[in-house]
Amino acid sequence: MAEPSHVHGAAEPALWEMTIGEALDAAARRWPEREALVDCGQAVRLSWRDLARRAGDFAAGLLALGLAPGDRIGIWSLNRVEWAITQFAAAKAGLVLVTINPNYRLSELEYALRSVGCAAVVTASVFKSSDYVGMLRTLMPEMAAGPGFVAERLPALRHVIQMDPEPVAGAVAFATVEALGRDAGPARLRALEGVLGSRDPVNIQFTSGTTGLPKGVTLSHRNILNNGYFTGLKLKLTAQDRICIPVPLYHCFGMVMGNLAAVTHGAAMVYPGEGFDPLATLAALSGERCTALYGVPTMFIAQLEHPAFAAHDLSSLRTGIMAGSPCPIEVMRKAIDRMNLREITICYGMTETSPVSFQSETDDPVELRVGTVGRVHPHLEVKIVDDAGETVPRGVAGELCTRGYSVMLGYWNDPEQTAAAIDDAGWMHSGDLATIDEDGYCRIVGRIKDMVIRGGENLYPREIEEFLHTHPAIRDVAVFGVPDRHYGEELCAWIIRHDGAPIDETEVRAFCRGHISHQKIPRHIRFVDAFPLTVTGKVQKFVMREQMVRDWEDASTPGREPDHITPARDPAGRAPAPPCPTNAAGRPIRRSGSGR
Repeated sequence: MAEPSHVHGAAEPALWEMTIGEALDAAARRWPEREALVDCGQAVRLSWRDLARRAGDFAAGLLALGLAPGDRIGIWSLNRVEWAITQFAAAKAGLVLVTINPNYRLSELEYALRSVGCAAVVTASVFKSSDYVGMLRTLMPEMAAGPGFVAERLPALRHVIQMDPEPVAGAVAFATVEALGRDAGPARLRALEGVLGSRDPVNIQFTSGTTGLPKGVTLSHRNILNNGYFTGLKLKLTAQDRICIPVPLYHCFGMVMGNLAAVTHGAAMVYPGEGFDPLATLAALSGERCTALYGVPTMFIAQLEHPAFAAHDLSSLRTGIMAGSPCPIEVMRKAIDRMNLREITICYGMTETSPVSFQSETDDPVELRVGTVGRVHPHLEVKIVDDAGETVPRGVAGELCTRGYSVMLGYWNDPEQTAAAIDDAGWMHSGDLATIDEDGYCRIVGRIKDMVIRGGENLYPREIEEFLHTHPAIRDVAVFGVPDRHYGEELCAWIIRHDGAPIDETEVRAFCRGHISHQKIPRHIRFVDAFPLTVTGKVQKFVMREQMVRDWEDASTPGREPDHITPARDPAGRAPAPPCPTNAAGRPIRRSGSGR
């Protein structure tokens, strides 16, 4: 009988049983003069001693404002020095940091602040088209009355802390809170040192689900501090390393895999700027002699294809992380060969698991670094189960479930959703389809909800994307399901060409024919300049699917033309069937007898 798909991570080294604030203080004692944080956009450099001092001052200032351990404090900003200070200060003060997506608009912001009862929010003023302070004033016109305002729509929120030195009416400057902390002294913080524990909640992150309201993933010091440590351990980080972090801090990629990996290994955090810019990132890599680089595949592609790429010396680079979405093998090879990232790794996980569960080794063959997500992290347990919850044999696809220190405390104030995600035995159900091979390497086949069921046959978009990426004219590709009257669902591919590449849908299908099964050849093909992305660079396939359906609807309306629909035919030459009705999630409404 085949071995079951059930793996355990190593039991060593031991888990860290301390708070994030204690970890920062330990770093300041061990590496006091070494650089901890470099913000290229703000031209600020902090040593570990400096960072610990400023975080302590800000934490004491937050307590002086009247905040108390357990209160929630929101942070609404892109990557800045103040973001890192707030992260560590909140942990020191026993507050729960609520990370708010910088792309949020009014209704999303109100939901985030209200649903967890934020008592304070630390905010930037403006970034590009986002007027953060303006949106807060719209939600809380009572701010105009000055300090001590009470907001009707957000009654729990008592303090707005603005990163700029000249705050608007009703807000207090970040520097002023630091000064309050210096005046108050560290006595209250010291009193908390014996009270705060590693299992206390320290962070709430909102999931970016495609349907329903976001859920507040609640994470403890123990969850995320250890995950940052073990992620850094896989990268072989030391105090000699310098991590370039162009990924957003509001997400686990930046604040856990970046900031907390740094504090547990003494590596420097380097922020190229507030938002991702390929040229600014290249400049930070070369100017700061970074040894590690983080990003999603689209970020690496943008840097590799930038006209000024060759002008930057990347010889200091050694390692890093490419995560967030599947990595095409050609992109990985270019990152290794042209960016000197010979020890770059792939990570897999989810916010609910702090986030990393699997990671490749720095010396894994490149095929394993793109074809798999590596092997399970220490102190974690993973199994692959079928629809009945039974563990499947090695190599068989099923749902990936994780158990161990990294599993979230739960969804904030939502026991029903928590119980639906974490079973009675403590297994976090991911919703991801995966396999585990004989050597323990995990392959992510796709999302259960993203799997395309064509005429009763399960098709996995990632497999098709990996094949299409081998075409030299294709820079990037996203494959997803669209509704179809004959088969229930059909495959659709959105393709980004390399600049000037002469490729059309006929060539794409000819390239596929004879190399992948006919049912895996996309029936609908669209050439685009860019994909809709989240702020973390993840492709939003549900947006693409909705766009295709809207275009079909437009095409069927007299006097209206679709934006662009490729007149695809299936391998048998049949014209596309009209779409079938869909539900609110964009999935086809199936009729009895359609099969699975």
